[in-house]
Amino acid sequence: MKAVHQLKVTILRQFFLLIIILCITSCNKSNPIETSLKNETFNKTEKEEIEAFFFIATANVTKSIISKSQIAQQKSSDSTLQEWSRKIEINQNQLLQDVSKMANKKLIIITEINATHNKLDLYELIDADSTDFNKAYLSSMTESLKEQIGLFESISKQTNDKTILKLVLQYLPEQYQNLREMQRLNNEIN
Repeated sequence: MKAVHQLKVTILRQFFLLIIILCITSCNKSNPIETSLKNETFNKTEKEEIEAFFFIATANVTKSIISKSQIAQQKSSDSTLQEWSRKIEINQNQLLQDVSKMANKKLIIITEINATHNKLDLYELIDADSTDFNKAYLSSMTESLKEQIGLFESISKQTNDKTILKLVLQYLPEQYQNLREMQRLNNEIN
């Protein structure tokens, strides 16, 4: 009987030791649910990166267009160009507001990308003499509008986000109209 009792005690000891070892090793391993939640929280998808780039790049081009329009209102001697610049500034301010709201809802912070390039464009406009200003302005604005249109077309192909697509549908036709008007003014001045 004593031998059976000692055998039971030995088996129970080994069983408890096995349970303790299993508990210790399982505590050291990370929880797969917790790990996946951490990865989802801090990893951005490609779609989110594309959308973030769109918001940042669009905001920067828009700010550049606004600045160029303000310079044209002050420096241009052509009243038609001044009036058109006011119209563009109002349109671009509304676009910037809408883009900023959408970016904030998606927790995207709009930063300055290619700020040096934009500043160089602005300095060239500021430094242009009155005879060359209108040509320089129209050329610079044409490039900026083409860049903005390219951003709208690109994001419309790469996302299925309804709010972004609605923004594109609202502003893309206006930007094409602005570009056509820019080309018309350029033909009149030349």
